[in-house]
Amino acid sequence: MFEDKTLTCKDCGNEFVFTAGEQEFYQAKGFENEPQRCKPCRDARKAQSRANREMHTTVCAACGKEAKVPFEPRDDRPVYCSECFAKMKEQQEA
Repeated sequence: MFEDKTLTCKDCGNEFVFTAGEQEFYQAKGFENEPQRCKPCRDARKAQSRANREMHTTVCAACGKEAKVPFEPRDDRPVYCSECFAKMKEQQEA
């Protein structure tokens, strides 16, 4: 059904392969547009957006450890560290 396609990155101009497997994944997720950047340029763009993110320090409501979060915590809602948040998510899915 799908065949590998060679695309050109809009950032660096290098060619990259949009594999049949990636195309199937895009279709399954409902994505309509093909990727416009190669993997290294996508990774660099993600890293840049993360670097600009302001992090806030708080205390995990479950374990009491210090946690850094990308939003300003409010007193009326509990905040969890990454480990406790992942455990809670697993329990909800089970």
